[in-house]
Amino acid sequence: MSVPKLSLSDNSEAALAKTRAEVVVVGTVQGPDGLELAAGAEAVDAAFDGTLADVLTTLGATGKLEETVKVPSMGKIPAGVVIAVGLGEPDEVTDERVRRAAGASGRLLAGHKRVLTTLSALDLQAAVEGTVLGAYRFTDYKSEPGDAPPSTVEFAAPEEGTTRAHRATLKAAGAIAEAVTLARDLVNTPPNDLFPASFADRAKELANANGLDIEVLDEKALKRKGFGGILGVGGGSSRPPRLLRVAYRGSKAKKSVALVGKGITFDTGGISLKPAAGMDEMTSDMSGAAAVLASVVLAAKLKYPLEVVAHIPLAENMPSGTSYRPGDVLTMYGGKTVEVLNTDAEGRLVLADAITRACEEEPDYLIETSTLTGAQKVALGDRTSGIMGSDEFRDRVAETAQATGENGWPMPLPEELRSELDSKLADLANVTGQRWGGMLAAGIFLREFVAEGVQWAHIDIAGPAYNSGSPWGYTGKGGTGVPVRTIAAVLADIAENG
Repeated sequence: MSVPKLSLSDNSEAALAKTRAEVVVVGTVQGPDGLELAAGAEAVDAAFDGTLADVLTTLGATGKLEETVKVPSMGKIPAGVVIAVGLGEPDEVTDERVRRAAGASGRLLAGHKRVLTTLSALDLQAAVEGTVLGAYRFTDYKSEPGDAPPSTVEFAAPEEGTTRAHRATLKAAGAIAEAVTLARDLVNTPPNDLFPASFADRAKELANANGLDIEVLDEKALKRKGFGGILGVGGGSSRPPRLLRVAYRGSKAKKSVALVGKGITFDTGGISLKPAAGMDEMTSDMSGAAAVLASVVLAAKLKYPLEVVAHIPLAENMPSGTSYRPGDVLTMYGGKTVEVLNTDAEGRLVLADAITRACEEEPDYLIETSTLTGAQKVALGDRTSGIMGSDEFRDRVAETAQATGENGWPMPLPEELRSELDSKLADLANVTGQRWGGMLAAGIFLREFVAEGVQWAHIDIAGPAYNSGSPWGYTGKGGTGVPVRTIAAVLADIAENG
């Protein structure tokens, strides 16, 4: 999906009278005496002679979070429709609530070319992200795609701050939203069209368009260099694996950040075959790869003063006569050996190779993300990522995830679980012999391949990466783009604070 053209608007009665928007969005809150209009809606209310809240109340609106009500403007403003969206309690209007309200209104904007929203008067960045992501549609495979999202969105400027600062925020928020939509597009592309080689081709296009360096290792190069994990997992497919290195180096870069993302373009489970129910969602098992590719492109667009290098292992995990088997021992890149006890624990094998390769470049920080374990969903549900790693950096990433609304939660790596990965044949096994603590054991497995001294974080997005339920906030069905916004915020934090 292409992102609409974004612009700033003066939030005045005079500007409202001249707007070319077809729809105007205002916020509402649950006041002590009933529905009230949120800040930013004053000009629209004035056009309604101060009666807009009464009109909305008559229609049953309460201001509850994400509640949406459409009102015809009856010629009081140039736009034909006013959409009122709830923000909840007035003393709890956080940036995430603005983002969710903007998303809820964004889902109603299809078929309208030009939109003006006043939610940005509350929080410009949140309104931009929420509106663009809420309006997102993936219709590439629809013979009748239906009404298109808006092509232009105007954002009422907040009262505080300078025009220059508002323009910078608009640019950054628009780029972040575009990166999330890129990740969503990749996740939503079906696996017959998105496989290791075609993903690599897409990455080349993005790299060339954004001045990034890219290296693609095919199956011959992987064998020559000894990437046993990627080759093992991808060996059962007629579509051979790849390993990508996509690099950005900003001017005056003082810190380096390695990004690693799991790129299993489809996961049958291999010989340890998954149940048929829900297997279609395994098209999303490359969500980590999509996120880190989108993030390195974003770093280039926002010109972070950092070196950011994405390492992306790509493979299709299929059962066949050439598949790796339970009981096989793989020699990973770097020389460690792993006994395979379950071929459906494949993500950690390709990630181990990529993490080892990334650490050879001695980054200051390493962020890895993957749809790694069903245990993450059992422990934290569908909307909260599990974040593991070195304690200080783990907590920093988790706090950032919570601040962005992506809801990561710090998790431990208990030392007593390490012995559960001991193997009778190899340096370690790819799974434990018990069902408990599976998310944490996977993190401990990955830790074995992180070089000493590298601050690192592992973000398990098995649940949050894909929404199979009803749309909510700025999240529709399908790929969500998590954790692109978290990674973007961490990169910005490192760029500013080291």
